[in-house]
Amino acid sequence: MGVRLRLHLTLEDIRDTKHRGEIDSLLRITCARYDLSHATFLALRFKSSSKHDPFYFTTYPEAWVDTYVARNFFELDPLIGVSLAGLLPVDWESVDRTDRNVSLFFEEALSHGVGPNGLTFPIRGPYGERAFFSVSSHFTQPDWADLRALIINDLHVLSYYLHETILGVTGLRPVVRSKALSRREKQCLELLAAGQIHKQIAATLEISESSVRLYLRTARHKLGALTSHHAVARATILDLINI
Repeated sequence: MGVRLRLHLTLEDIRDTKHRGEIDSLLRITCARYDLSHATFLALRFKSSSKHDPFYFTTYPEAWVDTYVARNFFELDPLIGVSLAGLLPVDWESVDRTDRNVSLFFEEALSHGVGPNGLTFPIRGPYGERAFFSVSSHFTQPDWADLRALIINDLHVLSYYLHETILGVTGLRPVVRSKALSRREKQCLELLAAGQIHKQIAATLEISESSVRLYLRTARHKLGALTSHHAVARATILDLINI
């Protein structure tokens, strides 16, 4: 399956998700399409309501979910701690495991079938939300490195699209309103979704890198997005761009 077709089909699946009960199936389909072992969406904080904190959808084995909840790993999970500090995807391999508790956490997760490798995508919403999208793999490290390079951009876009959709179907997302995007703003978002970095977008559109950054910044502002990948997700949801 072509890379762009895979993203397109997954976005369509997410767009077609209208009910809370469909989300677990959506995550399983996404895992199968991207050769992943498991996927999890975890929401920790909402400005609009605290009674839902935290809540999650996951394909993890039930025994690991039960252990995670019973031992309140929402507060102890090192991936959450690292992710709270930034907006960039966190490769599990990069997490410092010199602390024995951190090492034991990963060992226990592995023993429950989570997988040795993975990525966690921090998500910060415009209304105070803090959420995470994590994927895991049982591939060997070299094979995982190849897969990660191939799918990380798609998953970054999908993490925000999932966030918007899940908050919508669970009733925790205010109505999204936005201003119209300019032609250049749309082009920059579409090329970013296609995996191009700022320098490549500038070359494709024959404009400067500073102009690319400006168009992405104004697009984020119009869409109420905190990151450019969040802007891509919102623009896609609102049918403002084609990817």
